[in-house]
Amino acid sequence: MTTRNIEIEGVEPVILFGPHDALLKILREAFPDVRISSRGAKITLDGSREEVAGLEHILDEMKQLARRHGEILETDLHTLINLTASPVEKSADATAADDDVIVATQDYAVRAKTNGQRRMVSEAKNNDIVFAIGPAGTGKTYTAVAIAVAAWKAKTVKRIVLARPAVEAGESLGFLPGDLAQKIDPYLRPLYDALQDMLSSEKLRLLTERRIIEIVPLAYMRGRTLNNAFIILDEAQNASTRQMKMCLTRLGVNSRAIITGDVTQVDLPREIESGLGNSQQILKGIKGISFVHLDTSDVVRHKLVRDIVNAYEQHEEHEQK
Repeated sequence: MTTRNIEIEGVEPVILFGPHDALLKILREAFPDVRISSRGAKITLDGSREEVAGLEHILDEMKQLARRHGEILETDLHTLINLTASPVEKSADATAADDDVIVATQDYAVRAKTNGQRRMVSEAKNNDIVFAIGPAGTGKTYTAVAIAVAAWKAKTVKRIVLARPAVEAGESLGFLPGDLAQKIDPYLRPLYDALQDMLSSEKLRLLTERRIIEIVPLAYMRGRTLNNAFIILDEAQNASTRQMKMCLTRLGVNSRAIITGDVTQVDLPREIESGLGNSQQILKGIKGISFVHLDTSDVVRHKLVRDIVNAYEQHEEHEQK
């Protein structure tokens, strides 16, 4: 038996446990063999080493959610429990819990939470270019940004360049109101959101001002050679084959790249082929390039997202018959 005493810091107990201890009741139902007692800002766990460790991990994730969002939804807690309780087949590079940590921040550690995310981390260690392909909600972008930040902190690269196609604007940014920054901000905002979870606001501001971190539309990478850089191309299904070639050939000395996208969510005109869709056919067999395919078992958003993705996939399969 193992006993763990956990201090709650920076989070109100009523937020962590829920109104009338609703979240605490869910935890007790999910871990019936662990004795969970709380007094003020202290939680005590008594149970087997494995179950106590799993519950402690969930509590860490709950504290992160509370700090970032000011609340914890019951659906979010059920998702955390499902991710922790489901059997995990870890690779040789991720056999211990600490190996799931991608990058540590001042407040918490960003971890690979699913098999697909762990494969992304493992393949990024052994390949200069990694394609991460999978449905919405699988954490492709977030994991890629964490890997890039970890590489920069370890000083294996000197800068981070994040790019997205601006195809959602119909390639008509010139017709939108505002200056360039105002026009492209909505399309790049998800990348900023991920970075803000891993770097303080002041640190992120300084790094972007010094161009150590760049977040740009894909078209603005043309003609550049990026040395000692970690490049992320997000939403790559909306890059044409020509744009994909342009992006991949930006790599200079000591540079790496992760390409993320969902081949089922292409917004390109029908006459333009997605550069992500044919990338594996074109690039297979090239040493140093790896493909990681994520699926609905890797979905880490609201528990309904997995059901939604499955429902649409079944509908699309039926339509193709």
